[in-house]
Parts: sequence; structure tokens; C-alpha cells
Amino acid sequence: MKIRIELDDGLDDVEVVIRTNRLSVEIEQIQQALMQIERPRLVFYKGTSEYFLELADILFFETDGARIFAHSRDNAYEVKLKLYELEECLPAYFSRISKSSIANIRAIYSLDKSFSGTSTIRFYDTVKQIHVSRHYYQLLKEKLREMR
Repeated sequence: MKIRIELDDGLDDVEVVIRTNRLSVEIEQIQQALMQIERPRLVFYKGTSEYFLELADILFFETDGARIFAHSRDNAYEVKLKLYELEECLPAYFSRISKSSIANIRAIYSLDKSFSGTSTIRFYDTVKQIHVSRHYYQLLKEKLREMR
């Protein structure tokens, strides 16, 4: 592994680029370590309470009207960010699975495809499930292969 630091007076912010021929566990760990430096912790809301959960405990995010909910194994919490904002700050083990959902790839137990072409994700240790749109199915399959 090579590490190179370039100084550029024209930059307003730090940019980290990782070049590799494949996504490996080591690269993912480097990415996670870098993201921990600046990534703001998400705040989750339920009723009048605020919760500070680990992202690894979140199974998926989905929209319900104008609101965004994060689902854990036992609960659902509201998040005050839009899905596209979540996509920018979530770790690589989260993947868009439909126009209205983002899933935690590490929490996926099974991916069931029906004859009609729809797919359903099932998660470990819960009855919660979510559908994958046809548009995002191949992307999800590729990420599952890379991450597993």
C-alpha cells in the first residue's frame, strides 16, 4: 500500500482519494476510519425523545410521505435528513435499494426474488422486510458480492 499526501493551496477542504483494483475489507476499514473523523452522528427521534444509535444497528431507511424513518430490529425512528443527504454521509455498507429506501447490506439475511420481478430483503433476527426496485436490484447484488 502506498500513501501519498499532496498539498494544494487552491483546495477549500480536504479530499481523500483511494485508488484500488477491488473493494476489500482493508479498503472498507480505511474508509470507515476516515469517515469517523468527520461524519456527524445521526440523531434519531421517537416521540419527544432523541436517540443516539450506532449506524450498524439500523436495518434500513425509508420514506413515509415527507418523513424519513430509520428501522432497527425492534423500532422505527424519525430522521431529519433527506434520503439523498443520508446517502452522502452513510458508510459504504448502506446501499440505495429503491427511490424511497436505503438498506444496510451487512444486515441482509436473504434476498428473495419472485416471478413478477420484485425482490424482498429479509434481515437477521427480525420479521422486518423491505422491497428492492428492479432498477436497483443489480447494484445491490454487486455490492453484496463485494461486501461478503
